[in-house]
Amino acid sequence: MSAQALTPQEKNILLQLARKTLEAEVKGKPSNPLNLDDFSSTLQASGTSFVTLTKNGQLRGCIGALEPTQPLVEDVRDHTIAAATQDYRFPNVNPYELDEISIEISRLTPSEPLNYSDAADLVRKLRPGEDGVVLKDGFRRATFLPQVWEKLPDPAEFLGQLCLKMGLGMNAWKQQKLEVLIYQVEEFHEA
Repeated sequence: MSAQALTPQEKNILLQLARKTLEAEVKGKPSNPLNLDDFSSTLQASGTSFVTLTKNGQLRGCIGALEPTQPLVEDVRDHTIAAATQDYRFPNVNPYELDEISIEISRLTPSEPLNYSDAADLVRKLRPGEDGVVLKDGFRRATFLPQVWEKLPDPAEFLGQLCLKMGLGMNAWKQQKLEVLIYQVEEFHEA
């Protein structure tokens, strides 16, 4: 990871912030503005995150960004709210679910282009379990975090499902040359 790794204390601060934000949002209470001076320079620095909510081990919401646009601490707060209320795949999180929801935060490295010659070369260059992957085709774009490799360990299946997520056919990655970017994450979650 090019940025300085988060300390255990910084990870804990982000998880506590995400939990307080989730509870306030779901209960309809306004979130207080963050005072950046209350946070370390690492948490104040521009950063990119995905916040994943799970319920009984099943995905319940996941929202993030691929480009840094704000301090990491604000990015985590905003994506916690979005994961609970704006993931089109799920209804909004309800107050009665809060005790069953676990929070996972993924801090992303900057995305880098992955140059490849053909589908077989792309499969060879991907590092399952390590690389998050972004596929782009014109204005369409989709990503899977590295954690998705646990459920889709086969690179061809992984890329096929990512094409479906992007709104293309499952074999689009074999039939046309898509723009491919990779990144890594520093992932941590509630105990």
